[in-house]
Parts: sequence; structure tokens; C-alpha cells
Amino acid sequence: MVARALLVCLLSLAPGLAAASQECVILLHGLLRVSNSMSELEAKLNKAGYVAVNINYPSRSSEIAVLADDAVGRGLAQCRAQHTPAIHLITHSLGGILMRYYEQHQGIPELGRVVMLGPPNHGSELVDGLSPVPGFHFLTGPTGAVLGTDDSSILKSLEPVHFDLGVIAGTTNINPLALLFLPSPNDSIVSVESTRVAGMHAHLVLPVTHTLMMRNNEVIDNAIHYLKTGDFIPR
Repeated sequence: MVARALLVCLLSLAPGLAAASQECVILLHGLLRVSNSMSELEAKLNKAGYVAVNINYPSRSSEIAVLADDAVGRGLAQCRAQHTPAIHLITHSLGGILMRYYEQHQGIPELGRVVMLGPPNHGSELVDGLSPVPGFHFLTGPTGAVLGTDDSSILKSLEPVHFDLGVIAGTTNINPLALLFLPSPNDSIVSVESTRVAGMHAHLVLPVTHTLMMRNNEVIDNAIHYLKTGDFIPR
């Protein structure tokens, strides 16, 4: 009877134990986007056995320091509430900059792996070219204004990464303005070269655009594979 009671007790705890063993993934969207842009990633991560936390934040409302504290901070709080053994991140564009800023200034003790999609790690020449255009700063807010490549950019203050990072860059240009301002290859917004950052573990280039790369199945599959293995799918 005692053995049977113990077995029943263990079985009743099993769902909770399984949930506690799931790793958490914070999703951070890019500038001028919302969390819905990461919905395919969210669904596939949940299906793969992760706890996906898809954070929505007002990307054009505040400076990077404020956005990083808000968006990354809320993501961490939600993951920590799940008591997960590791916290990973998948970011798109500006989301990667917020992650780097937060990690550099506050640290993430339980940080696992990170995948950045189209991160402007060295800024975008497109921002340089469009900054003088009337209305540009109103459209992008204080965040977009500092994502250029000049010496005043906040990106210059970011250090090389010291965490397990894989970067996915795109090479499909559908933006006529990119022909004027961006070096090739690029994803219509960010050049492939700008996505690189010192300290990254892996860098993958795929024929995708900046705007839609986070919805691309090959990108998603590679991102999840990186979280699981520490490398992208062998090509």
C-alpha cells in the first residue's frame, strides 16, 4: 500500500516536474514591429517543448536603455516565474541590440543560447542616408535615430559578446533605397557585414529579407536547432 501511494504521488507530480524542466525562450521583435511578428516562432518553439515568452514593447517610444530594461526585464521575469533551468533568447533586428545592452549592463546569470536575426550590430547605412529626410525621426522615434553607423551611435558603446550567440543574416534586397545606401549583400535594411559581432559562435547567411525573415521556415528551423545544439543545421 505504501509503495502504491508513493507511485500515485509521483505520478501526480509528474506534470509539474515536466513543466519545470522546460527551457524558456524570450522573443524580442524589431523596430516598428509588434510581438505578433514573432508568432510563428512562438508556436514552433512551444511545439518543440520550450516555454516561449513573446514580449511586446513600444519600439519607437523611448531610448534603447529604457526599452532594454522594460522588454528584456519583463521577459526575464516571466521566464523566472516558470522556474526554468535555462533562459534563451531569439531576437529580430533592434531586439538583438536591446538584449546586448541589457546583458552588458545588468547581466543574465541563467542565460543559455541566443539567436539574433538581422541584428544591426554595427548600425545601418540606411539610417545614415535617411536621417536628414523630414519625418524620419518622427517615424522611428529616439531608437531609430541611434541605429546609424556614425561615432555618436550607442552601438559604439557595446562590447563584444561573451555568451553563446548565433546570428542569421539575410541577402534578399527588395528595397530600392538599399541600392543607394547599403553595401551588398544586405537584407534590404541591414548589410550582412553589420550583423557580425566579435565573440559570436556561428554566423549563417540565408536568402531572406529583413522584414519577413522571422517568419521564414528555414530561419525558424535553424534558430531552434541552434538553441538545441549550439550550431545551425549543417549545410
